Amino acid sequence: MDKVVIIGGGLGGLFTGALLSKEGCKVTVLEKNQQIGGGLQTFYRKGIGFETGMHLLGGIRKGGSIYKLCNYLGIMDKITLRDVDHDCMDQITYLSDSKTYRVPEGKENFIAYFQQEFPEEAEGIRAYVEALYGIVDEIDFFYLRSEDTHVYSHREEFMWPADKFVAHYIRNQKLRDILSYMNPMFGGYEDHTPTYIHALINVLYINGPSRFVGNSQQMAEALKNLIEANGGKVIGGDPVVRINIEDRMLKAVYTQRGEVYVADKYVAAIHPAALLELTDSKAFPKAYRNRINEAPNSYSSFCVYVIFKPEAFPYINHTCYYQDNYGMVWHYDKYDSNTFPRGFMYMTPCENGQGTYASKMIINSIMPFSVCEKWADTTTGHRPKEYETWKREHIEKVLDKMELLHPGFRNKCEMVFASSPLTIRDFYNEPEGALYGLHKDCNNIAESQVSVYTKVHNLYMTGQNVNLHGFCGVPLTAINTAEAIVGLHTIVDKINGYNHED
Repeated sequence: MDKVVIIGGGLGGLFTGALLSKEGCKVTVLEKNQQIGGGLQTFYRKGIGFETGMHLLGGIRKGGSIYKLCNYLGIMDKITLRDVDHDCMDQITYLSDSKTYRVPEGKENFIAYFQQEFPEEAEGIRAYVEALYGIVDEIDFFYLRSEDTHVYSHREEFMWPADKFVAHYIRNQKLRDILSYMNPMFGGYEDHTPTYIHALINVLYINGPSRFVGNSQQMAEALKNLIEANGGKVIGGDPVVRINIEDRMLKAVYTQRGEVYVADKYVAAIHPAALLELTDSKAFPKAYRNRINEAPNSYSSFCVYVIFKPEAFPYINHTCYYQDNYGMVWHYDKYDSNTFPRGFMYMTPCENGQGTYASKMIINSIMPFSVCEKWADTTTGHRPKEYETWKREHIEKVLDKMELLHPGFRNKCEMVFASSPLTIRDFYNEPEGALYGLHKDCNNIAESQVSVYTKVHNLYMTGQNVNLHGFCGVPLTAINTAEAIVGLHTIVDKINGYNHED
């Protein structure tokens, strides 16, 4: 029985730990925060729970890859979910022409809706969506197919810049912009983001997204309970501060409290730059260190949290997107204090026993880390007054835009507060508060690709910097990581066999 120590108790670390514990490994997960879960973490204000990251879930409806994985692990009945509105999974509003688009789920419904809105583009819309699905069909790990292929050995379009891919099929400039509205879900950049990421995220949500009912912490707890039921441990609040590598073998992990953990295999479920900070070992040569430390990260966000007065604002069972104008969706990395926020996503998360009215709202505006870099040397709870003033000013800017969408919005709010890229950096241990880890660049994909395998023979990587980020990508990568330890295809075949019987 292999002993495995996993550094990082976020989505990737917990799924990897759950899979390995089910394979008979003795797993110990070490999480720096007292609360486990990473992007699954939930925090509370006035008794109201707020999810920190995982707001929308793709692939978890019956038949989806994440459903199959969770079903195999035996945790589907431990989490409570709700589908979004089938006739409107997403709502997109543009201030410039006061136009709102209500996007339905389902491939054919999605095509029909946009063909109705843009009849002159009917042929291109179908060709575009068919191409999306065609690209995703080439990605075996997305469908849990046990083929020995890689995410980058595909048709030419696969590595095109995603904006070029959209423009290839769509002539209308407005429609190009609208069809790129999911950019904040994957950190899209003009001329850089690979088409396959655009395709994966779009297909995930077109197939139908879901939400947690209550909070996202329930997923973290379900995975933790599974690991512990299989004889493992999940330990929060004790950061790993050093790892000892000798002759390309990791020998031990040392924590802040002075604990020492020794195992046969180790998994780093953290940003690769954070891993490199734990050791000066020559096992990671200077060229590799430079590549990781110099690789650009994805952008971050400024997130406003609202607690509503009782029965003041309706519950909305889908996600809403707002844009000042067309033509900006590929430029979220550009910040201007005079026009911030030019666009954002907002939603009313679902409570247990959800009624007609919402108790809370999350408003997420993309923001590059550079905006608050002057306070980079501060930590949560120890920021200067200047920072708090800056944060309040940006909250007001966001609320000004919400007033345009929902007149009288401020009067419906009982409490409003916010997190910044610094908050994300400190809680997630993500350099520059990167929402999606390393920025994927189709012009230099090798720079932003991190392998499951490392230069250290018994150390493996998992998490959002390997393959794909998000609620679908990270658990699927966890399968890759676990199989690197227990054997190629062994887990995928078991997942498929279990779900076939089910």
